[in-house]
Amino acid sequence: MSAAGSALPVLLTVDDDPSVSRAVARDLRRRYAERYRVVRAESGEAALEALRELQLRGTPVAALLADYRMPDMDGIQFLEQAMDLFPRARRALLTAYADTDAAIQAINVVDVDHYLLKPWDPPEEKLYPVVDQLLETWASSPDPAADGLRLVGHRWSQASHVVRDFLARNSAPYRWVPADEPEGRRLLEAAGQDFTAVPMLVGLDGEVHVTPDLATVAAVAGLSTTPAEEFYDLVVVGGGPAGLGAAVYGASEGLRTVLVDASATGGQAGQSSRIENYLGFPDGVSGGQLADRARRQAVRFGAEVLTAREVAGLAVDGPTRRVHFADGTAVSARSVLLSTGVQYRRLPAPGVEGLIGRGVYYGSASTEADACLDQHVFVVGGANSAGQAAVFFTRFARQVTILVRGDSLQTSMSSYLIEQVSSIDNLDVRTCTEVVEAHGEDHLEALTLRHRLSGATERVEAGHLFVFIGAAPRTDWLDGVVVRDDKGFVLTGPDLLVDGGRPPGWHEPRDPYYLESSVPGVFVAGDVRAASVKRVASAVGEGAMAVTLAHRYLEQS
Repeated sequence: MSAAGSALPVLLTVDDDPSVSRAVARDLRRRYAERYRVVRAESGEAALEALRELQLRGTPVAALLADYRMPDMDGIQFLEQAMDLFPRARRALLTAYADTDAAIQAINVVDVDHYLLKPWDPPEEKLYPVVDQLLETWASSPDPAADGLRLVGHRWSQASHVVRDFLARNSAPYRWVPADEPEGRRLLEAAGQDFTAVPMLVGLDGEVHVTPDLATVAAVAGLSTTPAEEFYDLVVVGGGPAGLGAAVYGASEGLRTVLVDASATGGQAGQSSRIENYLGFPDGVSGGQLADRARRQAVRFGAEVLTAREVAGLAVDGPTRRVHFADGTAVSARSVLLSTGVQYRRLPAPGVEGLIGRGVYYGSASTEADACLDQHVFVVGGANSAGQAAVFFTRFARQVTILVRGDSLQTSMSSYLIEQVSSIDNLDVRTCTEVVEAHGEDHLEALTLRHRLSGATERVEAGHLFVFIGAAPRTDWLDGVVVRDDKGFVLTGPDLLVDGGRPPGWHEPRDPYYLESSVPGVFVAGDVRAASVKRVASAVGEGAMAVTLAHRYLEQS
């Protein structure tokens, strides 16, 4: 028996006598078919299997009607197990007159709401009033909403955090279900999994995915992962502000455009809790909101946006530029924009690496905000991203401390943000201070801090550490293809002209355009470009400018 079908709440009836099973289902459908879906089973085990499938699908169960006398598993045993799967479903026992004592006992033992004597003719007098009361009680306190995806995981699991963060940053609706809480245990049991099988993602169709990779998560969440075409005018690699800007302008100007990103649109800016110095938003805007608006705008103009696509290489084949993915596939185009941005540098302190996703996070990790309630949160870094995160977490944490290696914030943080930081009572700044060790078994428990001038150290309790230190470009996959500086940033335009000469292998009868790399038709925008201004507005502007230069290149090719 399948539990697939409508999302209407379910009335489930189980009776081992086929004729009785059909009769009760018939009578229930006659009265309730418009508002409820009637599911019938002919054994307790078959009914439990149906309930497990319904639970995985997130379908609510309003009422259970079970026959008392069934072989292998009687009605009381069935209802007792069914309560573990759907504790709020109302329960009734179908029984003969001779079994009324057992029915009364069941009301006390397994919290049965009613018992019904067979036969119940006429149903208008003996069946429907009881079921109406069951449904009225259920409707007054229905099962919790289970719309969208459900992610079962452990709070201090790095793998669970990765999936949770991916879904949140892609604005994919989902519900977080801790594995150690009753609902999490019920979902794991329904899927035939144990406590270690996390993260477990339950799709809208009830399909279970245990420890899925991000490509699977993206597919289950309905995100695009496969190019619709084989050849494009422009492939944008990286979905930060520069890439989104290029996707909007490229698609709006008629270029067949596809944007690919390994995780989520927005890049580092997408993780900012509030950007207050971006043109046109006098009250500020979160990085996530800005990225989501830009993504929707690009899609409206016809651009494709692909997520969970890790780039692995760039190849030149005559006029074709081919971007290779880690899974062995590739996408080809006449031009390419590199806007892969940068990633936060790792904190070089013992104990940190093993606690990533378990109290130590790179970036703001806003999904952890609720877990910071009444905690002391530490933020490492002195630039705008660190300040924005610190201000955000003051809304949840008891105390937030910014740790800065330098002697002030003046040289690295915008003045408006410094003023905000200094005005918040539960936010303080410790200068000339660095993390030298992280402590904890299953999760972060404490930090050892050192004052850089005095050398004095102290150990402080800490449950959350958010790191924003420096930036390293994501360009290893471009090694040997385009010219980069000694830090890995991609050189473009005038920076490629050494002593008046053009870059090696350059065969065009012109100098590289301002945002063009050492490979004709491959442009660079945003933080990954050498000597770029590390601001959201400049990245968006470079993305738009790169499209103009790509147009010029394509017209001449």
